[in-house]
Amino acid sequence: MAYVDETGFAQAHPNRSAWTQRGECHAIEARRGKRLNLVGALLSSGRLFAAKLWRTMTAPLFAGFLGLLMEQVNKPLVVILDNASVHTGKAINPLLDVLRQRGLRLYFLPPYSPELNRIEKLWHQMKYQWLAFKARDVGTLEADIDSILDGFGEKYGFSFY
Repeated sequence: MAYVDETGFAQAHPNRSAWTQRGECHAIEARRGKRLNLVGALLSSGRLFAAKLWRTMTAPLFAGFLGLLMEQVNKPLVVILDNASVHTGKAINPLLDVLRQRGLRLYFLPPYSPELNRIEKLWHQMKYQWLAFKARDVGTLEADIDSILDGFGEKYGFSFY
């Protein structure tokens, strides 16, 4: 079984709030910079399988990720995921049919229920606890993400309890 989802990491750390004195305009425009997207599968074994993208996730890319995941697991697989359009759109259905013949089963979570997808907790840990609060150039951002992905299960880990 695998919990699957996508997330993105901007060059600037996510700032959830800012303030300006009453009557004054903000002085700096908020800019995120380039965005590194991840698609990942948190397996029931505790293992993480992930791929990085410097572009937007599309249905063919997502189907390709699922195909690679199936090769890694090398047995029938139940995937739990949300209802994002790249998971459910018409463009992905023929691609998913091929994977279903190889043993893939998809279980879609109810809308607006990220708390039911265990990989969401991992993305939260990465963004708000494991990544230092700093701006990064694209190379540093990718290196920091690689460090976490490579160290997952040893240096970086967490419990659901």
